[in-house]
Order: sequence, then C-alpha cells, then structure tokens
Amino acid sequence: MPELPGQADVVIAGAGLAGLAAARVLTGAGLEVVLIDPADAPGGRVRTDRRDGLLLDRGFQLLNPAYPEARRMLDLGRLDLRSFAPGLVVASGSGRSVLADPLRRPGALLGDLRAPFGSAAEKLALARWAARIGYGPAQRIKERPDSALGAELTRLGISGELRRRVIEPFLAGVLAESGLSTSRRLGELLVRAFVRGRPALPAGGMQAIPDQLAARLPTGVLHLNTALLSAGAGIAHTDAGTVRAPALVIACDPVTACRLAGLPQPAMRALTTFYHRSQEPPSPLELLHLDGDAAGPLVNTAVVSNVAPTYAASGSLIASTILGADDSAAMEATVRAQAARVYGADPRGWTYVGSYPIAGALPAMPPPLRLRKPVALGDGVYVCGDHRDTASIQGALVSGRRTALAVLADLRAPQPGTAPPGRPAAG
Repeated sequence: MPELPGQADVVIAGAGLAGLAAARVLTGAGLEVVLIDPADAPGGRVRTDRRDGLLLDRGFQLLNPAYPEARRMLDLGRLDLRSFAPGLVVASGSGRSVLADPLRRPGALLGDLRAPFGSAAEKLALARWAARIGYGPAQRIKERPDSALGAELTRLGISGELRRRVIEPFLAGVLAESGLSTSRRLGELLVRAFVRGRPALPAGGMQAIPDQLAARLPTGVLHLNTALLSAGAGIAHTDAGTVRAPALVIACDPVTACRLAGLPQPAMRALTTFYHRSQEPPSPLELLHLDGDAAGPLVNTAVVSNVAPTYAASGSLIASTILGADDSAAMEATVRAQAARVYGADPRGWTYVGSYPIAGALPAMPPPLRLRKPVALGDGVYVCGDHRDTASIQGALVSGRRTALAVLADLRAPQPGTAPPGRPAAG
C-alpha cells in the first residue's frame, strides 16, 4: 500500500461501493482523494472469498444489470455476467413447479396459470402490477404516497395463496424481512428492476464489482488496512497517520457511518447464507428455488455453479439463505435438510464448506421512505451509503455519486473574501 499522504482535498472513510463510487467521481474531477478502509480488500459488504476452488460470496448477492447506476458506473461487459434464468422454482408437497416470466417467455403463460399457487384472479392482479411498475414511469413509483409493501399488495388483490407461497418467500430474500413491512417505493423499484433485467453473478464473484471500481482509481488513492480513528474540522486521524483535508466523506457500513456522523442508528436486517458442495447438482436449472410450504427457515436456495460455472472448479456449489444471523451447526443441519427437500435430492453427499451470518446485511426501509436523504452534514463532513438512498447496489452507487457531487459543489463555491478555486469542471 502507498504511504498515507499528510494532505488531500477529500478523505473518504470506507471502500464499499458507495465510497468507491464517490472516489471515482471526485478523482475524475481532478481532486486529490485519500480512500481508506480497514479491510484487506475493497468492497465492504460486497466481498468474495476463494476457498478450495470455490467462489464464496459473503452472503448470497446478485447484480441486476437493469440498475441505471450500474450501467453508469460499471463496465458490465468486463464483469462477464452470468444471468439467472427468468423465473422461479417453487417446491411444495405436490412437487416442484417452474414459474417462468411470461413477458420474456410467453410460452410459459399457460404453465404459470396452471401452477397450484393462487387463483387466476390473484395471478392476473400480480401480472398487472408487475407490468405497470415494470414498464411505467419510475417517477410515478417515487411520487405516489408511500405505504408498507404488504398493504399495497393487499389493496391490489394480491393476498391469497400466490402471495403466501411465492411472493412473500421471494421478497423475503430480496428485502431481508418476511412481513413485507418495507416501503412500497423501495419494493416497487426493486421489482421494476427484476422486470427489466436478469439478476446475475460476475464470473469472478461479486468481488469483481468493487475490484473494477478500485482499478479505475489513480495510483495511490486507495489505502487498505487503514482505519479512521477520529475526525475533526479539516483533519482525519487514522491508525496509519493524520490527513488534513477540507472534506471528509464517511462511507463506512451504515451503523458505523451513522455513529461517526452523529446520526440516528439505522435498524439493520440480518441474513445468513450457507454453502454446500455436491458432486452432482441437485437441480439442473439456473433458477432460484423457494419452499412454497415454508417448512423451515430457508428463504431461497440456488445451485450457483449452474449459473456461473466459475464458482466451482469441481462439483456443484449450492447457496442457501435464511433470515437472521445464525450459522450454528444445528441451523446448518436444518437448512441442509430443507434445501434438499426443496430440490428433491439426497443431501448425504453434500459437504458443508462455509457460512456467512451478516447481521447488517441491509438497512431497514419502512414507509414513508425518503429516497434521497441528506448527504452534506455541514463543516465539511458528508455521509454516503445505501442507507442514505435505497437498500441495494443501485442505492449504494447512487449515494456515492450524489455525495461526490455535493463535495464538488461545496469545494468550488466561492468563500467569503476569496477567489473561486481553479478546479477543473466535473465530468
């Protein structure tokens, strides 16, 4: 790592997606930036471990290429995205049903209507809702009065077996909560992205996303294994030295960021992902699998090596996720057994290879949701992260860019009694 400089235009604490996005915009505008992070690699909550020929993302995560900010900030082609098929597998006591996206696979419509989950009226109400928010203006989603997502679905007539056995299990993994108490605005924006894009895994693991952002920064900007200890007016104290800078961006995890910034602590949602290896895949499908009977804690499971073969040099890699932070041996055995029932497979040949209990997987976002929370706190201090926008990769990237633009505007504003600084224009 390069030596920490004593002075810069901006110090950014936290090299997650938001901090990396902010650093990219600020360095692109010609500012001297110091980006620090206590970890040994960039990414924050988006990290991947390599173990015994496997790629283990730290929690089951996907990148939706329909996210506008992902298209703006990332070179999606170089990520070599491997997409999930458009649909779901829902297991129940009567077997397994494949529910495909009829907008992408019109031939699947009849099979969807015949699936033993919900009435035709409820399925039609779901199709109308998905089409309206998927292809209507996003601004309408943002401007309508907010409510809990569950209340909105009830209002639309999506409140029967289809909701209980398909929609709620699917959204539990997306929102990290089971009661659909999340803001309708966030829920609909995420569903809009699902309608428009196919969630995917980078061939090199989710770590490829922060690695790409970091690689685009000038040499000497990123300082890993470096933690922010305290900060005052125009000065940041780290465990590697002191940096003087007129702007400090706090881009740590939501709880740490709010503590350092003196903001109310956000409630966080927890998820745990268990990884198992098997010689043969328990399913040949490139689809997310759900337990429509909710016969245990599992919210979803997928053979990720079916989607991205690079995730397993040999055999197959299975990722299974639950709500909460519990990777005990008892929970692993329970999840393994439930996932095997979902696949209709024998789990005795599965090998447990690791688990990731993430207590702070996502910030809670109840209604009414303010989609753009303030990032400028005054006295040269700024805060960014998905907790300031939306709980998603899209939200983290947007927050980083939005914060960088606020920093640029403030640093370039004429100060009383001084001439405007001769900085190059943003872009």
